[in-house]
Amino acid sequence: MARITGPVCRLCRRDGLKLFLKGTRCDTPKCAIERRDSAPGMHQYRRGKQTDYGLHLREKQKVKHYYGVLERQFRGYFTRAARTKGNTGSALMSLLERRLDNVVHRLGFGLSRAQARQLVAHGHITVNGRRVDIPSYLAKPGDVVRVKNRAKSLQLVQANLSEYQRDVPEFLSRIEGPIPEGRINRLPETGDISIPVETQLIIELCSQ
Repeated sequence: MARITGPVCRLCRRDGLKLFLKGTRCDTPKCAIERRDSAPGMHQYRRGKQTDYGLHLREKQKVKHYYGVLERQFRGYFTRAARTKGNTGSALMSLLERRLDNVVHRLGFGLSRAQARQLVAHGHITVNGRRVDIPSYLAKPGDVVRVKNRAKSLQLVQANLSEYQRDVPEFLSRIEGPIPEGRINRLPETGDISIPVETQLIIELCSQ
């Protein structure tokens, strides 16, 4: 399973925007990018103008960091998106948004994608009544994502829901109750993406 094990606040500072990698901490003044809005490292003031290749690479790295995927996985998503009809960039972002760990996070069951990935991997989540412990599972329209009906799972998710303050995107719907669940209403579209991204730069870089 792909994981970023280093200090994640440096990634936000490197990419120049909040990637919300630390859950609710990112919404507080403790957020690293709020305190030091500059690239990590001692000599950032000496760095020259960013090259054209650097701009393309930074856009791809930003998306990889945001969704928590490594290079091999990302290349797989790009290859799959390039084979679909329509806009490759939109197809790529739709695939990433459909990852089960991302869906669990955006429903509010996990405060961050890393925590949502752990919830999935530890068997706290079911899809259409069946346990799914693969974070990269691609959810489909009509799928019902539900918290497993056991005390520990429910306690974890209910605590997260009480802290989660962000809106649920339109391609998802959340039903709160004794057993929280969510439904995938449709495929994600460009307007459902929660970070600004220039997909054309990514396509140009990965097509080389």
